Amino acid sequence: MNVATSPPDCLIVHGHIFTSRLLVGTGHYADLEQTRAAIEASGAEVVTFAVRRSNLGQDAAQPNLLEVIPPERYTLLPNTAGCYTAEDAVRTCLLARELLDGHDLVKLEVLGDPRTLYPDIGETLKAAERLVREGFQVMVYTSDDPLAARKLEDLGCVAIMPLGAPIGSGLGIRNPYNIGLIVENARVPVIVDAGVGTPSDATFAMELGCAGVLMNTAIAKARDPLLMAAAMRKAVQAGREGYLAGRMPRRSLGDASSPLGGLFY
Repeated sequence: MNVATSPPDCLIVHGHIFTSRLLVGTGHYADLEQTRAAIEASGAEVVTFAVRRSNLGQDAAQPNLLEVIPPERYTLLPNTAGCYTAEDAVRTCLLARELLDGHDLVKLEVLGDPRTLYPDIGETLKAAERLVREGFQVMVYTSDDPLAARKLEDLGCVAIMPLGAPIGSGLGIRNPYNIGLIVENARVPVIVDAGVGTPSDATFAMELGCAGVLMNTAIAKARDPLLMAAAMRKAVQAGREGYLAGRMPRRSLGDASSPLGGLFY
């Protein structure tokens, strides 16, 4: 069966089914109109936003983010960006659930310091345990440490989201070996979160076997965000298809693509 007629290869996160494996954020855009247009060009169905930095109707005098990402069209993924303690992260998720009428799917991130924006794994583990107990479906930002990933999964997180490189750095996948180990051992979706800068980075993440890629800055800070959003959409799809197809074996020597036997002269 060819790709065009194959059934959709969907991303499934705790019963949520998505045809797109690209997840996007809402920060750094010039305005909400550019945000809307870029999200549409990306084809993403899951849109994440920082609860502490977004107006979801708290201020009637300011633009409401929900007018750009209406819940009836997109799956909202409120995140705890800017939180440095488990307590702050849990409080932020509880606020998001109140603002969004009981919405339980969240992206947890607890940062260790403002310079690297690396996750504080100790605080992340504490927050994840509490949030799962409170009934949240937790997609968790973590380091590329396979042991930390396993602990978070064992706590009940519904997706593991290791960084490819520091948030907003655009450095690409710096440790593919560790990402590969996480993918190999995970029983839940592994989604690269942070560090992607180019479409080739997104393709590489998918070729490693990741279930998806989440990005924001790579699109929002591009010279042409809409064109980059479209490019990332194609890159994620190409990487997924390449992974499913299975790459050729690596060889240390050349191997002619045309047979050497049966020459006419």
